[in-house]
Amino acid sequence: MIDLTTIPDLRGWVRTRRREGRRIALVPTMGYLHEGHLALVNEARRRADVVVMSLFVNPLQFGPTEDLARYPRDLPRDRRLAEERGVGALFVPSAAVMYPPGSETRVVPGRAGGRWEGVARPGHFSGVLTVVAKLFHLVEPDVACFGRKDVQQVVLVRQMVRDLDWPIELAVVPTVREPDGVALSSRNAYLGPDQRQSATALSGALQEAHVAWRGGERSAQAIEARMRRFLEACPDVQVEYIAVAEPDALAPVAEAEATTIVALAARVGLTRLIDNIVLGEGVV
Repeated sequence: MIDLTTIPDLRGWVRTRRREGRRIALVPTMGYLHEGHLALVNEARRRADVVVMSLFVNPLQFGPTEDLARYPRDLPRDRRLAEERGVGALFVPSAAVMYPPGSETRVVPGRAGGRWEGVARPGHFSGVLTVVAKLFHLVEPDVACFGRKDVQQVVLVRQMVRDLDWPIELAVVPTVREPDGVALSSRNAYLGPDQRQSATALSGALQEAHVAWRGGERSAQAIEARMRRFLEACPDVQVEYIAVAEPDALAPVAEAEATTIVALAARVGLTRLIDNIVLGEGVV
């Protein structure tokens, strides 16, 4: 695995792989890798000949009161895990490389960006789409891999790829969970032992939604109410939103179907976590 920190070096590496006739996959991350990230690498290797992983804590997607400064980082560990899993190039740019002085252009998300996470975190998706667009431009991957845990991000990236006519295949990888159902997240590192136990409430509430739907409940309002009752029994958990939405633009629905997405955001102590399921699939 080669480490790359500058845009010319990244482009040079990609050009060489192209001349060799290689199919290239991109796995964008903010680092502090866990098995969820590595599952993206597995899928990338299945779909392409070489894998570029970006490791960049993107300041544009953090609000002024969010956790940019304390977001977990461990570059030596990340480098080891990426190399062991078969990443060909690790792109680790600085903020100055990605956004040099005078950088002003930003990608504005469409309507789907104004719901759910877009309301809770103003400006977040503009930052996400801007950095993803830059990475797509720099790497020009044949395929890019994203995790379904960040389902609204996936919806918006897919829309951007369609709208801007990028010839990129998007691979969406199912959420990787701990044995107790907690979705893997770099922010899980913030949780103390008691809070880690409380975090199981998120997947528990999603399971409640799935059980209700499987039992014949189709009212989105009733499904949400059942989830809220479940979460109200967990004093460490403060719900920010529960979304019962269609899968293409995450617009809210009145009646739930097998393809309906149920997503939620909640704070466990001071730590903000997100999770989601497709109703017909349930929590894996």
